[in-house]
Amino acid sequence: MFKKIMTPVDLAHVETLQKTLQCAADLSGHYGAPVVYVAVTAPQPSKIAHTPQEFAQKLEAFAKEQGDKHGIAAESHAITSHDPTIDLDDRLMKAVEETGSDLVVMATHPPNFSDYIWPSNGGYLAEHSKASVFLVR
Repeated sequence: MFKKIMTPVDLAHVETLQKTLQCAADLSGHYGAPVVYVAVTAPQPSKIAHTPQEFAQKLEAFAKEQGDKHGIAAESHAITSHDPTIDLDDRLMKAVEETGSDLVVMATHPPNFSDYIWPSNGGYLAEHSKASVFLVR
């Protein structure tokens, strides 16, 4: 049913993504679809990496670790953005196309008042992407 699963991750908060990572791995095993872990960084140094190249290497290592841990095919796709907060929705939409993903498995938060004014990242993808979107709370 699904050929490639995209899972956006925040390397600074991996500990909060365990349920989402497990869900993506389970779906990958069920459908035999590789998981591509996508992350967005700025070109400036951060607490995760000094350069976008170092960030891409860390994301690649994370993907390999997830693949080994869950026994699945795993890839990485690092994106550099001058303002990741503002560009996140558009960059994730573009990543769906660039990676050829037909399912997005991503973490979300319980709805709150601000969601009535600004859609969540997952809500935006679900509304605008051609891929199916599975939101995990």
